[in-house]
Amino acid sequence: MTNITGMLERHEVDHLFPADLPEPGEWEQRYPPRDLPPSAQVTRLAPSPTGFIHLGGIYTAMIDLAVAHQSDGRYFVRVEDTDQSREVAGAYEQFGRAFEYFRVIPDEGEGAGDYGPYRQSQRATIYLTYARELLRSGKAYLCFATSDELAQIRTRQQQLKKPTGYYGEWALWRDAEVASVREQLANGTPYVVRFRSPGRVEGRTTFTDAIRGEISMEANYNDVVILKSSAAVQLPTYHFAHAVDDHLMRPNLVIRGEEWLSSTSLHLQLFEALGFEPPTYAHIALLMKQIPGGKRKLSKRKDPEADVDFYIKSGYPADAVLYYLRGLANGRLAEIPLSEALAAPISLAECGGAGPLVDLVKLEDISADYIATLSGPEIYAALTVWSAEFDPELHRVIEAYPELTLAALAVEREGVSNPRKDLRKWSDFRSAYGFFFADLFTLVGADDAQLGLPIDLVRSFAGDFVTAYQDLDDPQQWFQQVRDLADKFGFARNAKEYKQNPDAYPGSIREASQLIRVALTGSTKSPDMFEIARTLGRDEVIRRITTLTA
Repeated sequence: MTNITGMLERHEVDHLFPADLPEPGEWEQRYPPRDLPPSAQVTRLAPSPTGFIHLGGIYTAMIDLAVAHQSDGRYFVRVEDTDQSREVAGAYEQFGRAFEYFRVIPDEGEGAGDYGPYRQSQRATIYLTYARELLRSGKAYLCFATSDELAQIRTRQQQLKKPTGYYGEWALWRDAEVASVREQLANGTPYVVRFRSPGRVEGRTTFTDAIRGEISMEANYNDVVILKSSAAVQLPTYHFAHAVDDHLMRPNLVIRGEEWLSSTSLHLQLFEALGFEPPTYAHIALLMKQIPGGKRKLSKRKDPEADVDFYIKSGYPADAVLYYLRGLANGRLAEIPLSEALAAPISLAECGGAGPLVDLVKLEDISADYIATLSGPEIYAALTVWSAEFDPELHRVIEAYPELTLAALAVEREGVSNPRKDLRKWSDFRSAYGFFFADLFTLVGADDAQLGLPIDLVRSFAGDFVTAYQDLDDPQQWFQQVRDLADKFGFARNAKEYKQNPDAYPGSIREASQLIRVALTGSTKSPDMFEIARTLGRDEVIRRITTLTA
């Protein structure tokens, strides 16, 4: 390519870079092909610290890890941090927290692995080597266009209804005379390095996607920037760094969101220009949310359920979320038991091209079913870990009263064919079980609106209950105490009798029972009252009912 207009001599190109910059062969030796079985898939996740990782990131990481491990391959995480001006504080900590919670910890990443560094900002020298190669061969060129000139080009293209971009006749420095380039360099004019694309708007690119099959798309015609500036610290753009890293770090399967589909033509051009074998691409459909009139992409800005920390802080068990996500990836996995689904392989061919809907109601049903299969000690252990970080008061209480916590968890759960499913996530424990603990329970007064009965009647009923209360072992005998008091205070024996003549009764046995239930639990809905009373113990039952007499 020695006859390209504006192409500098090799020594002039080399003078633009550090004198000790390695040649490509040195990097090839430093990062040799991986010693893995021929069928092994090497996948990577490439988050950017310009934002926190979201549910879609965990979804992709889950698929990355599964596909790699089921083929005896490797899964690594490379952080794409070249846009450091937009870096969000705490992003790295959030990455680690999310990967650990959802068990998508990479085989290689920061601190471990032979193909690092795993932050692009620490790989700048590598990118310079390959940028220099493209300049040497005329496959890239120096561009001195100013921001004002670029804005004018765009305005003129829009006026003429031409595709916008820096290409062909619009690329001011693509075919500049070498003398002009040398003059700008001599003057110290800032520049960027641009990739020399085909520059034609009518080209096509065809490739085979591991999920979507053969795809034909418009070929890239823009001369994109590959090095951002001629400053002392030269960082690449995402597109260029991606091509270099996805060669040297040796992934052979790049699983990424479909928002990158339109960039694939450019990426394939870069691989070809660099003389690299491109990886196989698999573009997964984006997670979606149902909205009135249709659906849209799940949004970190609009939807709390898009935020990974939402699930961690709420205490959704990781197994339940992973099972749900696997079912979104491959529908057949949603039809088999959780333990089998978590161990089953994921098929890229079954991922499909339509964005799966994230349904929190469905997830909570799955989570409740999963928690219902756990033993009391298993729930207690998970709840202890979660509450230590997200509910210190609850943590203090359940650590102080482990036996009471286990007894509460056993109510209508142990030894029954249809266990309670009122725990969908660990943050539900307070509302579902908090009333078992005196430290968390707010005593109910006779004027509580939930009781719906005259205050004097409530006080008298409660006073008689306390006076005659017996801590009986038989549930029928225990409840008979409530029935006897209901008869004494003129409550109807059943709801039908009460409805037939409501003026004759203060309520039915249901209202009488609710009086005791609300006093013990603070709610009109609760598990079996006998089991609650037995778990609380006589003294606590008496204390709570006595409050109604005041």
